Amino acid sequence: MRIALTPLAALALASCATTSQMPTLDALARDYLAVQLAIGEKDPGYVDAYYGPQALAEQAKAQDGDMSLPLLQARVIALDATLSSYPVDPGTLEASRVRYLRAMLSSAKVRLRMLRGETIPFADEAEGLFGVRPEMIDLATLDPVLARIEELVPGEPSDGPLHERINAYRDRFIIPDEHLDAVIDRAVAECRARTVPHIALPEGESFDLSLVTDKPWGGFNYYQGNYHSVIEINTDIPVRIDRALDVGCHEAYPGHHVYSTLIERDRVNALGEIEFTLLPLYSPRAIVSEGSAEYGVELAFPGEETMIFERDVLAPMAGIDASEIGDYYALREATSDLGPAYYTIAAAYLDGEASREDTIGNLIRYQLRSRVSAEQSLEFLDTYRSYVINYDLGSEIVGDFVERGGANEAERWERFIFILSNPILPEDLR
Repeated sequence: MRIALTPLAALALASCATTSQMPTLDALARDYLAVQLAIGEKDPGYVDAYYGPQALAEQAKAQDGDMSLPLLQARVIALDATLSSYPVDPGTLEASRVRYLRAMLSSAKVRLRMLRGETIPFADEAEGLFGVRPEMIDLATLDPVLARIEELVPGEPSDGPLHERINAYRDRFIIPDEHLDAVIDRAVAECRARTVPHIALPEGESFDLSLVTDKPWGGFNYYQGNYHSVIEINTDIPVRIDRALDVGCHEAYPGHHVYSTLIERDRVNALGEIEFTLLPLYSPRAIVSEGSAEYGVELAFPGEETMIFERDVLAPMAGIDASEIGDYYALREATSDLGPAYYTIAAAYLDGEASREDTIGNLIRYQLRSRVSAEQSLEFLDTYRSYVINYDLGSEIVGDFVERGGANEAERWERFIFILSNPILPEDLR
């Protein structure tokens, strides 16, 4: 079942569920890895991380020429049918594994439909891939927010459009290139120092960090297995003072690196759940992965601690005048209220309802981006489409769960660890 199957043979796999020849759950998990890796051969970037058996990856590559998209769809459907009939008792570890595998396969079905050329509306695509449906807003409802931001930005309307004035102000806080490495390293070190008292990490966990250019994203964590990550930061995007801690917490501690490390330790190594050695980019795990990484800054630096650390430690290292950092953060908080506009803008663009130039105009007006930043955002949308929902919406979902009932610091960290160490789906957090 891990070699090229004809559609008829693939469908026959489902009948195993009603016979005494039911494969073991471990065998089905290997079949799951095999089919996901095969999809990854058709869809570069689909496999966000993989550190499972190398033989399965080599097999997927060798058999790529024999695998059509319809055949892959048949394999996914057949495997899901088998798992749907797998005999498990509710509440058991086996039941949890089956539920997780079926959720991943459900997303794989949607992604394969897209690869085969089917047009799926933005909201339906997001829900099908990530298990969460984003809400759209009327952009005009954000005009009062823009008016409030106008009052916070230095200068007068006669000095230029709002997006130009706000970006000029923000650019006062750009970390000079000659200080960037040192500031990023110090930020990551602080993120780790605030994480390890709460999360026991395995001995030897580590990462390599490098600064890169010409990427459609701001940062990326390539998890390698053996508790090791490779982290890249795109410096095409201006690295302002507040981005240093965002990067340190999101990509490393307590974000992506910690998430993947705990999953490897607690699910793969401790329980032998081989399915977790692969992270599909387009799956409900993205909401949890990106959401926990985004929320990580707030968890590690609650209240005004982010601003205080940047003012007292990072700004002097960067040679930045931090006397106005309070105003900078007031402006940042106000502009965060524009966040919901992004889904509406993205949906209109990806659904073909807005031209590229109109979309750039909306990003400039309602996200207050520079034209260069707006064009980079379109590059991300062109590449990753509805993946954009996982950041702010994921952070909201994770944060609501972690803070529910006015949880204290210890409770927040305990809930956060639970999210990172278990096969949590978005619906579990809501």
